Amino acid sequence: MTAAVGFPLARSAHTLSRTVALSATTASQLRLLSSTSASSSSSSSSSSHRQQQATPLTAAARVRRVQQELNLPSSSSRWLSSTAASDAEAVAPTPTPPTPSWQPTSRRVGLITRKVGMTSFFLSTGQHVPATILQVMSNQISAHVSPPKGAYTAMQVAAFDVHSKRGITQPIKGHLLKAGIETPKRVIHEFRVTSDAFLPLGTQLSAVHFVPGQHVDVRAITRGKGFQGAMKRHGFHGLRASHGVSISHRSHGSTGQHQDPGRVFPGKKMAGRMGGTAHRTVQNVRVLRIDSRDELLFVQGQVPGPEGGTVYVTDAKRALIGKAANAFSAGKLRNGQLAQGDEPSSEYLPEAVDDLPFPAGTKEMALAMPEVVELGPVKRVAAAAAS
Repeated sequence: MTAAVGFPLARSAHTLSRTVALSATTASQLRLLSSTSASSSSSSSSSSHRQQQATPLTAAARVRRVQQELNLPSSSSRWLSSTAASDAEAVAPTPTPPTPSWQPTSRRVGLITRKVGMTSFFLSTGQHVPATILQVMSNQISAHVSPPKGAYTAMQVAAFDVHSKRGITQPIKGHLLKAGIETPKRVIHEFRVTSDAFLPLGTQLSAVHFVPGQHVDVRAITRGKGFQGAMKRHGFHGLRASHGVSISHRSHGSTGQHQDPGRVFPGKKMAGRMGGTAHRTVQNVRVLRIDSRDELLFVQGQVPGPEGGTVYVTDAKRALIGKAANAFSAGKLRNGQLAQGDEPSSEYLPEAVDDLPFPAGTKEMALAMPEVVELGPVKRVAAAAAS
């Protein structure tokens, strides 16, 4: 009778070969011992033979006898004491951790895009609306910001691949290499997130991060308009168009007081260079379409900045994040009903949105989705039916 032999999965091929040889030697020694015991029992008396049959050796005793015959250390018994159940337990796969879902208190990372141009759309209601095309430019997670190194939680995103050696410093290259990003990036921006929305360094983001029907905030540097007068730059009314004005109809008027203080205060609104220097944010812009093949976002309305400019897109602070968080803290759903505590998080999203990719929409997620997803008809629930 041979003992069961089990092999750990993490052993090398050399160890496995030695174990197989050991098991073969053990089996041969056991057969030799059984034949020896049979010959000795035949030469002994019948009473002693019946006594040996009445008290057979246990498996542990046979293992110890084989160890003594082969001069094996006691630690080798672990190769002979495993069972089929332990082997099956070792081969069992590790369960996959569950994927986290979006919560009303969650705040996701944003995307860095490039303004391509404008077009127009016909909605399902027949309404004709203008739309701006934004292209997601190879966004990757480049750094994490969290306590104690930072006073808040955020993620840093790098975008716009640079294939030329000029314009990228060595510190920036080293910073990106720490995150596993080998291609240099031209734009690096930081987005505030919650602790449950962190992503591994080097993760590639996609346009599927946003969902058609949701609202986003877009932020960019305004389009430069050059030197402009006070009426265009600041919205001044101007002077009279006919009587009492001589060749200064679009002037800003007086710029100060009298001899005292005798100077123009700093910050006085006057003619000067307009636009191209400050960031402007347009809130609550609706997403109309996403194109995962070309990494395009189609948003309703206009977006600040010229064509080719950099645009930062995040979940709407008021229409999405703020309303969901306020409803959750008040114990109510988005439709005004009282929350029972077991509702899915989608009950806090707008009517046109079923769920949001969480913690983010990645390149791997885009492969399992259609190339183009558009905004469909929004189901309006009557107030009487909701009540």
